[in-house]
Amino acid sequence: MKRITVLGLSLMMAAIATTATAQTKSFKIGQWTEINNAILNELNRSYVDSLPLDRIEKAGIQAMLESLDPYTVYIPEEDNEDLQLMIAKTYGGIGAIIYKPEKDGNVIINEPYKDSPADKHGLRCGDEILEIDGISTHGLTTQEASDRMKGKPGTTVKFKVQKVRTGEIVEIDVVRERIHLPDVEYAGMLDGTTGYIYQSGFTQNVSNDIRNAVLKLKAEGMEKLVLDLRGNGGGLMSEAIDIVSLFVPKGSLVVSQKGLAEGSEAQFKTKYDPIDTQIPIIVMVDSGSASASEIVSGALQDLDRATICGTRTFGKGLVQSIRPLPYNGQLKVTIAKYYTPSGRCVQAIDYSHRNEDGSVGQIPDSLTHEFKTAHGRTVRDGGGITPDHIIEGHDYSRLTYSLVTAGIIQNYAIEFARKHESVEEDFHLTDEMWNDFVEYAQTQTFDYRSSAMTLLDMMKKELEQDGLSEAVAEQTAALQKALEMDKKTFLNLKRSEIQPFIEEEIVVRYHFQEAGIKIRLRYDDQLREALTKPLVTLN
Repeated sequence: MKRITVLGLSLMMAAIATTATAQTKSFKIGQWTEINNAILNELNRSYVDSLPLDRIEKAGIQAMLESLDPYTVYIPEEDNEDLQLMIAKTYGGIGAIIYKPEKDGNVIINEPYKDSPADKHGLRCGDEILEIDGISTHGLTTQEASDRMKGKPGTTVKFKVQKVRTGEIVEIDVVRERIHLPDVEYAGMLDGTTGYIYQSGFTQNVSNDIRNAVLKLKAEGMEKLVLDLRGNGGGLMSEAIDIVSLFVPKGSLVVSQKGLAEGSEAQFKTKYDPIDTQIPIIVMVDSGSASASEIVSGALQDLDRATICGTRTFGKGLVQSIRPLPYNGQLKVTIAKYYTPSGRCVQAIDYSHRNEDGSVGQIPDSLTHEFKTAHGRTVRDGGGITPDHIIEGHDYSRLTYSLVTAGIIQNYAIEFARKHESVEEDFHLTDEMWNDFVEYAQTQTFDYRSSAMTLLDMMKKELEQDGLSEAVAEQTAALQKALEMDKKTFLNLKRSEIQPFIEEEIVVRYHFQEAGIKIRLRYDDQLREALTKPLVTLN
């Protein structure tokens, strides 16, 4: 009887504590709301200038949400089109990438999408847009020009265009369409028996595109599949589940989620009959593979259905949901963490220890836990999915990164397109073309210092702060002389790693993105090594 009384008292105390916590939380929210309103009212009455309410409202909300996690964001009504682009990769427009080399210059067509209105109306790389609906592009930013080109499908936008090769100025009326940017950017055969699919996202209906691509490749003789998720930042969980459904028995557990809110805990199993449960699968991942990419790779690994190759994935195991707000705004809010079939949480256990790109840093085994796959293999948590075969990607030099990020290679590709009417789809840069690029790059402004030189510059500053610069001046001068290299010499030294980027940028200007991916595959040593690794067996 005494034991029952003590148990009853414990339950009663727990209920009181829970109620008190809920009341405290409600009180805090009410207090915060009251203070926030009081500040706004006082600013409205007393501030020296008129209040930019729209700007401070949005800034205040975003600052509040940024303190939670990077994925909980407020989407006002005017940004709903961007949300639609994020969810479905669709928008109303002409289907072309544009850029503006100078503030007062014209807008230039960088790359039209295949079969888009821009492509159908003959807009080509290097064509200059002089006017959009009678408005000169000289005073427009790239974003402003892009916004004018977008619009409701079926409406017409009028362009005045200077053609790249003839210099002729023409007027073109383009009817906008619903533009869909495909997540399956390439599907083809690597050899007589190995199929390859490059998937860049997880927007609506991508699982159906994967299904069609797999069936197409099987009809072409595929006996082994490579699903490339490198750099794929994720998207819709439902699409990830449906992709796993293609390769495992119906009713298999793919992912589960756990959160604090009522209804946030759930298990998600495959809902459809698979199209192939036997074909060997290699899934390529890297530090840019996140969210839905980690659901697919983690589930296929835990179910012993695929061999994962590459480097550890990003480590984003957070689930977001879109919730409606007043005045047609929306809140993308993190509601739960997700777990692979073996029970691993993909979210990094330590938010603070991440690499420069935001991906999971090195986690010692002592801070992780062991889990078992369907056939008893050991896998670990701690953040991200660790591949079955770790294969490092190419480590590019600082010079190559600088050429890409500064737009030097992209701009050269546009200049190249102005001078050459066509190139073969299997394009190779000749020595003459390389020398032309080197001459062009020497006229451009970009940081071409080597990593060693940047470290030397940092060390010289530290020596100066410590009062040691004079004492070691002779040594640092000798080291600087040894490291100094002019642009031309450094570019020629790094030709082997720069040339693939140039070839890819050039070929997509003539043959669209698929041709660019073929160029990328030509130099993909990481993929070639993955194809030599032993595969996970089904039994």
